[in-house]
Amino acid sequence: MRRRCGSGSEGYLLTLLSPPSMLQFIRLSDTSDPAAAYALVTHHWKIPHPNLVVSVVGGEGEMRVRAWLKDVLRKGLVKAAQSTGAWIMTGGLQAGVGRHVGEAVRDHTTASTNPSTHVVAMGIAPWGIVDHRILPAFHSFSPFLFPAIKGSFPARSPRTVPVSPFCPLDANHSVFFLVDDGTQGRAGGEASFRARLERFLAQQKVGAGGESFSSPIYTYCNGSTILFHLVHFLQRVSDAVHASIPCLLLAGSGGAADCLAGLIEETQPGESLKALAIKKMQGKFPDDELEDLVERIGALRELVTVYSDHEGLEEFETILLKALVKACRRSSEATCYLDELRLAVAWNRVDIASTELFRGDILWEPSLLVEPMRDALLGDRPALVRLFVENGLDISQFLTWKELERLYKGAPEVSLLRQLLQRRQVASPEPCLPSDHLLLEQFPSDYHLPQVAHILSELLGDICAPFYAGLHPTGHKGTKGLLPNEDSVYLSECSPNPWTDLFIWAVLLNRREMAMYFWEMAPDAVAGALAAARMLRELSHLETEAEEEAAMKDLAMRVFGECYRNSEMRSYKLLIRRSYLWGGATVLQLAHQADARLFFAHDGVQSLLTQNWWGEMHRSTPVWKLLLTFFCPPLIFTKLITFRGVHPSPFHSLPSPSNLESSSSTSRQFWLRRWHQFWVAPVTAFLGNVVMYLLFLFLFSYVLLLDFDPPPPKGPSGSEIALYIWVFTLVCEEVRQGCFVGSQPLPQRVRHYFLDTWNQLDITALLLFMLGVACRLFPQSYESGRTILCLDFMIFTLRLIHIFAVNKQLGPKMIIVGRMMKDVFHFLFFLGVWLVAYGVTTEGLLVPHDRRLPWIFRRVFYRPYLQIFGQIPLDEIDAALISASNCTYDPVAILMENANPCTNTYANWLVLILLVIFLLIANILLLNLLIAMFSYTFSKVQGNSDIYWKSQRYNLILEYHSRPALAPPFILISHLHLFFKRHIRKVQSSKGCHFCECCEDIMGNLLAVFSLLSLPLSILLCVLTTIHLVGHRSILRRLRWAGAGGGGWRQPFCGVGCSWQRTYLALRQLCVRILCSRTIGQRLELLILKYP
Repeated sequence: MRRRCGSGSEGYLLTLLSPPSMLQFIRLSDTSDPAAAYALVTHHWKIPHPNLVVSVVGGEGEMRVRAWLKDVLRKGLVKAAQSTGAWIMTGGLQAGVGRHVGEAVRDHTTASTNPSTHVVAMGIAPWGIVDHRILPAFHSFSPFLFPAIKGSFPARSPRTVPVSPFCPLDANHSVFFLVDDGTQGRAGGEASFRARLERFLAQQKVGAGGESFSSPIYTYCNGSTILFHLVHFLQRVSDAVHASIPCLLLAGSGGAADCLAGLIEETQPGESLKALAIKKMQGKFPDDELEDLVERIGALRELVTVYSDHEGLEEFETILLKALVKACRRSSEATCYLDELRLAVAWNRVDIASTELFRGDILWEPSLLVEPMRDALLGDRPALVRLFVENGLDISQFLTWKELERLYKGAPEVSLLRQLLQRRQVASPEPCLPSDHLLLEQFPSDYHLPQVAHILSELLGDICAPFYAGLHPTGHKGTKGLLPNEDSVYLSECSPNPWTDLFIWAVLLNRREMAMYFWEMAPDAVAGALAAARMLRELSHLETEAEEEAAMKDLAMRVFGECYRNSEMRSYKLLIRRSYLWGGATVLQLAHQADARLFFAHDGVQSLLTQNWWGEMHRSTPVWKLLLTFFCPPLIFTKLITFRGVHPSPFHSLPSPSNLESSSSTSRQFWLRRWHQFWVAPVTAFLGNVVMYLLFLFLFSYVLLLDFDPPPPKGPSGSEIALYIWVFTLVCEEVRQGCFVGSQPLPQRVRHYFLDTWNQLDITALLLFMLGVACRLFPQSYESGRTILCLDFMIFTLRLIHIFAVNKQLGPKMIIVGRMMKDVFHFLFFLGVWLVAYGVTTEGLLVPHDRRLPWIFRRVFYRPYLQIFGQIPLDEIDAALISASNCTYDPVAILMENANPCTNTYANWLVLILLVIFLLIANILLLNLLIAMFSYTFSKVQGNSDIYWKSQRYNLILEYHSRPALAPPFILISHLHLFFKRHIRKVQSSKGCHFCECCEDIMGNLLAVFSLLSLPLSILLCVLTTIHLVGHRSILRRLRWAGAGGGGWRQPFCGVGCSWQRTYLALRQLCVRILCSRTIGQRLELLILKYP
């Protein structure tokens, strides 16, 4: 009897499991559109798109499935589906293999605690053989359970043994397609719809960016020897292979699968299967149709993979991927393997990709690796990224501005970067102007590179120039407008620093392994590691990333340490060279921003700081010689102080303008050079400031104690006026430091100035001094002015502590004292509680009639504090020692101070007991607690105090390095000289080269190469294989030029038109030759033969 449904209906199955579960189903016709069914599953039921579809057929009859096949289903198929995001398609009935697949899915779901690892099992069953007991009258349940879905009618699914020819649905499946072909009690009615659905799924694109193919692969197992099932089985295989869908046969599962697997294994490729099929099937299956089906399958046998139980328990996802790759072996074109490569990326199977897809027999064009590379980046597959780069992907051509924007748009929803981008988008919803930022695609919910530029500006601070800002399609600043077609042209432009841009992207996403690889490949390894540490340090305030921050700081220190061991002079250049990749910042500036204390504690960094501290003088110069020369300047021209010899730079052989300038400077007169070298040294400026500051404190104390005249017209005296002039020069110097030091905008310089604690102390002292002077000039506030100036003298004196920071012995002790001050601050909370408790109690017991607030506060706080140090006034506390005196209990007389208040002796015994308890707790418990805290802090900080001091030493040396040679009050002369020199004559400062040197392009490239040559061979090879397309600055271009005129190197470089593989081999040969040299100097000499 045929009865076809007129229209499809959808609903839910309410299973009688424990606990009950809701299963989705839809009843449809065998002629229904697969696209509509797919849209229902993915959009309406919100089931994720598959990366793979595994269709399990065969074994529809009731049978005993072998144990190893159960393991394949449970440990292999379901695990592979979970790890690859696959759909498993079965018959959906509670019989045969479908039942065991359902049980495997059930076991996996029960054991898994992560809801994101849910396995989708989809059943496609014929409506005509489904046991109708699971579908009672729809109105037997209230339809209001699912009012939002039209046609949603729940039904109960019993777990009972099926009665032939009908079979119930397996409740462990997630989705059911109930195909109605109009028949009752006949299997196979779903075959046509299932075949069309599988062909439709094979054409869908999913994955990262919706560009990764989802290819169905069939797993066949059959334990039935019924002729109908065999014909049906072979027909399915034949239809699949002719549709270019790969198939996997499980040999040993019985029935038709074993028969077909045996035929394939016993014949060679190209050999006909028909003769052997006739021989094997003649007695069992006398049907000519079977022989024709076998012959059709044999014609496309490369699409069939046989897997048996004796091949080992290899991961099933590996078997599936190898089967897909094997199906593509009919062609050597890389485009035929592209889908399989995308699946290898989606499954993170770098082993399969390297052994099966990059074996050397497939010619991969770099353009074909663009989309897999994007998937690998978005999916955090660093091993695959490395594999693509090693096999021909040109990263400089891959990373365009549009591609970089895609990477930022693909940030995970839960990532901190996505939250920062959303916050920035809300803060500045208006689109960026073309004259300000990069032009990017305009979508309301997209994230553009200008927003990333704002985030980088906040993370890296003011030392780096803005990233991705100020660029225009024409490559010039000042472009006012753009044509519509220039937008796409501009977005297709390549990033000039692709490795650095990818490194920043990986750091912002906190992908450590990916960031490590990009860091190895990017130039300026030391600067890059410190910049990453700075970004991670700022991000750690929002999310815990301290481990990654410490790792980046350690990388920077290790790379610099290797450079320092090879060449001290070139490692110094690396520290002070401006990096064009990081906005013109130096390594020292990045280390300071990242608070990399261990990096500053490195011997190489300290050696550079000491060298700059002494200037051109020898660092072993005794202090007494320096003092003697300071007070007697003619001694500069004697041999009392030793100056360092002028050593030629290793780059002086380069024909550059700097060499001509240095040669002209060496021809100056001897006395002028020595004079300049002595007074511009930071140690001389420090010594002059210390001496003059001591004289300033002496003059200040003299004025306060001996020469502080009355207000005008009698005062102030001449010494006091000199003090005013001296303080005015101090104010001028602070204004210079806050407003004219540095290259940042004025607001940023002022903000940076006030971040320093010592600058805050200086401003406080100067403001108090001006307030005190303003008060002392008037008779009414004369004494107030004297009081303020006395307090101000104390602050000026405390400023001397900053001088101790330069000393190697006292500097670390300052760190310890600072930490102990924090301990004292916390200790005061305990002490204050006990002081208030004891002071208020004793005051209320002893003097209840005194209403004078100053005396109350004195006896509540001051007297108990003195008692801690042993000053106990027993004649005011103990009744036995209180002497008779003129006292009164009258509050009015006490308030008028006509008589002292009498001591109340009513509960004097309680006061004495409280005194004993107070002294016991305060003198023994609390003071010993404070000593223990100091001891713990000292033992904890002592080991690291030297590291903290070396980090702060950089700030001190940098401060005195930028200061004028003359100290206050003569510093006013230096200020006038600097103003005339900078603003009138427009002469740039020569002091900045010691801590910030702008090397020429060729020297900057050589220093970057020097930092790379200190890395291991494996890292260096990867770098050299990718820098050959950087542009006109590339090392490869220079080496090719050198090879054209260098004789022995002409052969390794075959010219601009050489293939990538030959270039790689030439670079490898060159790299080995460079690393075989004895020293870094010899390695650089091999590179620096000639320069264009």
